[in-house]
Amino acid sequence: MNSADNNQDDEREERLADVLDAMLNGSRNGSSAELLDQAVRENPDLEQDIRELYATAMIASDVAMFQSAEVSRILDGSGSNPVLSPTGSAVGSSIGDYDLQEEVGRGGMGVVYRAYQRSLDRIVALKMIPNAAFAASQDLARLRAEALAAARLNHPNIVPVYEVGEHNGQPWFSMQFLEGVTLSQRLANGPMNAEQAVKLLIPVVEAIGSAHRSGVLHRDLKPSNILISVDGEPYVTDFGLAKRVPVPSETVPSERAAGDGRKEDANLTLSGSILGTPSWMSPEQAAGQTASIDVTTDVYSLGAILFALLTGRPPFQSSSPLDTLLMVMEQDPPAIRVLNSRIDADLEMVVMKCLQKPRDLRYSSADELAADLRAWLNHEPVQARQSTVMNVITRLFRESHHAAILQNWGLLWMWHSLVLLVLCFTTNAFQFAGITSRLPYIGLWVFGLGMWAAIFWNLRSRSGPITAIERQVAHVWGGSMIASSMLFWVEYVLGEPVLEFSPVLGCIAGIVFLAKAGMLSGQFYFQSIALFGSSVVMAAMSRNAPVNYSISLFGIVSGLAFFIPGLKYYRQQRRR
Repeated sequence: MNSADNNQDDEREERLADVLDAMLNGSRNGSSAELLDQAVRENPDLEQDIRELYATAMIASDVAMFQSAEVSRILDGSGSNPVLSPTGSAVGSSIGDYDLQEEVGRGGMGVVYRAYQRSLDRIVALKMIPNAAFAASQDLARLRAEALAAARLNHPNIVPVYEVGEHNGQPWFSMQFLEGVTLSQRLANGPMNAEQAVKLLIPVVEAIGSAHRSGVLHRDLKPSNILISVDGEPYVTDFGLAKRVPVPSETVPSERAAGDGRKEDANLTLSGSILGTPSWMSPEQAAGQTASIDVTTDVYSLGAILFALLTGRPPFQSSSPLDTLLMVMEQDPPAIRVLNSRIDADLEMVVMKCLQKPRDLRYSSADELAADLRAWLNHEPVQARQSTVMNVITRLFRESHHAAILQNWGLLWMWHSLVLLVLCFTTNAFQFAGITSRLPYIGLWVFGLGMWAAIFWNLRSRSGPITAIERQVAHVWGGSMIASSMLFWVEYVLGEPVLEFSPVLGCIAGIVFLAKAGMLSGQFYFQSIALFGSSVVMAAMSRNAPVNYSISLFGIVSGLAFFIPGLKYYRQQRRR
């Protein structure tokens, strides 16, 4: 599959929107059935989506006709009001000082027109929402927030906002009109040379760093939101999902009175909502963790853009947005040098530092990323390669991005610790009672523990969807239970007394927590060490001992190994 095809897969949603928009515009002069058939022939992989969305759009278009007629009846009919077509186009109309000449772009939250500003005799871009009287209040609020966020920014590589206004309840803003292409269109030609890619991205990174210092997060950085002018200069645009954040010197509260008397909402994202484009969004955005979004969220997206510049494809792409979101949350991106062997290791490390799922492992600011990119251009050491002993140790024992799923296991692990204690103490009671037959022990450890495992998994399944990492943990745990049960059969085959190999239980449990440390949290290394150590102590206690307490010791150590993290994650779950 070539890079253009990869780019088309990544931009599936945008391509579908473009196809639908072309059909709606063409339906004014042609047969709807012919346009539909032509679109399906040209885009067979989108056939189902095209047919469903076009049918919905036609119904919406009919409704829009009635809405437009009602708007025209209500408005004063002075000719200065924009007259919207059934598809929401205002070409040929005027808004204040601006004559709308041509529609140049349409997205999920607005339409951009090429407009002529009469008073200054210049061409500008004007963004507005079609049929705003009937648009969702959230969309209107976001358009205002975009205008206010962009207007407060001053950087040569951020598209400047000239004027913000409202016309008959319809918000709009004008900005610099740029001739050129989007970075997304440029990527259709394939990956760029590494040096060209870095030189192109540095002004973008510096622009985002300037926005962060002004208290604005972009939150929707992607190739289609970066414009490249005819002279090759990149510009950041579309702050429709921007979020206001406090800056150290800022004394203005997060909600301040805007010029029109309304309050500017510092964050128009509802808790738990997912906004952005899946292939370019950070793991915290994909998971809907809006409270976790900060400057490192934009750093992640900048890394994803650089990944695409070097490889011709985003870090994650799949056949559906949902699958892509799951990949963003659960998988690591492919190695850049596997996709493009000409990229050197230092630049790959810079990109991978941006794409770390834990936020504290990314660059702490866009300025740090820009400094590393400049260092790479100058053949100097990059920060991404520098690591102290303490950094290594800290990373070794930190939680991975998968650790959040343990909140679903906290209470169950606490119950499991109790089951282990009862199981081991009952086993010791059998020993003290002089029971040497294997059957009671097999019944207790194989059937009893197996029944608890089934109950445990059933309870977990009821609490919500099970992720891929949870299935991996469950397989490791299930394997340890099978290994523990097999000890009885190994003892039988070798003619050894029952529980002769019980010290091996500590080794088996230690392996389980070692695997958890690699997948979930480095803190499990401590439990792993304790359990490995317990196997040695159990062996010493079993040697020539008239009364063997080693099984009870295993129950205490393994019970604590589950209870302590279980209590921690149970409390976290309760605080959510």
